[in-house]
Amino acid sequence: MSKSTRNTRVTRMTLLAMLAAVLVVLAFVNIPMPFGLSITFNMIPVAIAAIAMGVPGGLIIGGAFGLISFLQCFGVFGFSALGAALVNYSPLLMFVQRFVSRLAVGLLAALVYRLLSGTRAPLYVKGAVTGFAAAFFNTLFFMGLLVLLFGQTPELRDTIAAKGVVMYIITSVGINAVVEMLVAALVTGGACVALKKARLI
Repeated sequence: MSKSTRNTRVTRMTLLAMLAAVLVVLAFVNIPMPFGLSITFNMIPVAIAAIAMGVPGGLIIGGAFGLISFLQCFGVFGFSALGAALVNYSPLLMFVQRFVSRLAVGLLAALVYRLLSGTRAPLYVKGAVTGFAAAFFNTLFFMGLLVLLFGQTPELRDTIAAKGVVMYIITSVGINAVVEMLVAALVTGGACVALKKARLI
């Protein structure tokens, strides 16, 4: 193994460790919203990992995000009121809803950036679109699986029946999703430029 290859591996492992640490910090700064949901910015480290290290990075940090989210159902790394209520019905389904959805976010964010890499778009735009996509996919998969797997529970059934699936999702995450996507786009765009200057992409 050449010295440059070894240095690159160490740098990437260090970046992964830093992003995982950022995830832990962000787990405690969620902004509570109605219906037991909250605004979270944890998809930003996922997007950054996907940009810097492609699919493997996206999956690793996406998986870390999902694991932290799952553990919050038990009061570890913060607390999710809705998760704590629903995990009693099926820890396995909650693991799928919390963990698998975030793996998918990491995978798709990496694929989005790979697709954009073949275009002439400015680097900031490539990063911003990747960050926006990560936040969009996070909302889509999280809420989609929430309704699919737990829509018939007493906590959700009546509200979904009264509003309909689409309106339930819109009213639950409308503000959350907009804020998350905009912030993710702005921060990830800047991070992408910084990664280029640091020769990590």
